[in-house]
Amino acid sequence: MTEQAGTLVFEITITAPPERVWEAIVTPEFRARYFFGQRSEVDARVGGRILSWDPETGEPWGDDVVLECDPPRVLAHTWRSLYDPELAAERESRVTWTITPTASPGEGCVLRVVHDRLDASPKTAAHVTGWTTVIDGLKQVVESSTPAIVH
Repeated sequence: MTEQAGTLVFEITITAPPERVWEAIVTPEFRARYFFGQRSEVDARVGGRILSWDPETGEPWGDDVVLECDPPRVLAHTWRSLYDPELAAERESRVTWTITPTASPGEGCVLRVVHDRLDASPKTAAHVTGWTTVIDGLKQVVESSTPAIVH
C-alpha cells in the first residue's frame, strides 16, 4: 500500500487474464466471495449504480455511482460507507480499479486500486485499510478453484 495525502494506492499481480479479474470485480457472485460476504448489484456503465448490503441483515453498506467504465481495464466509482452513520455523514470519495496486462503475455495482470478524495473524509480514510483483505481475497478467488469467503 502506498499512502499520499487523501489517497491510498494498492497494487497486486494476479495470475489471470484481465477479463477474469474484471469479472470478479463486477459480478455479484464473485464479489460475495472476497468482499466481506456482501450482497451486491453492479450496473457497470457510466451513471450505473453499485449497491451493496449486509448478507444477514439486508442493511445497506453502499450506494455508489459508476464514474468511468472501460471493460476490462478501468472501473471508477464513488464510495460512501453506509453501514456506519459517522462514515455515511462524510463526503463521498472515489475508488478506481485499473487492470493492466503484465509485460509478458499470458502471465496475468496487475490490479491497482486507488481510493482517493479522502481529504474531507478522515473517518473513511481510517477504515479503508480493509482494501488489503479485499484485494488479497480477490486474487485468491481469481487464481484458485477454492475461492475465499471473507466475512
